[in-house]
Amino acid sequence: MRIDKFLKVSRIIKRRTVANDACDASHVKVNGKTVKASYDVKEGDIIEITFGEKSLKIKVTDVKEVIRKNDATTLYEVVSE
Repeated sequence: MRIDKFLKVSRIIKRRTVANDACDASHVKVNGKTVKASYDVKEGDIIEITFGEKSLKIKVTDVKEVIRKNDATTLYEVVSE
């Protein structure tokens, strides 16, 4: 699954276009490397997202195309905020 879609499905970022823009602006890193929106997310990847001064680091635990809103947090675990 593309990283922009994963960020939307997991509800870390609410809109896919915003997730795509964040990737284009180099605000998203996977395993320490800046990635494009087309990066293919795999289980075990460490994603770091920078929102202005804040930074969120998560570990991907599962990749699913469709998931209910209440279960979205099962796709990742927060490493640090």
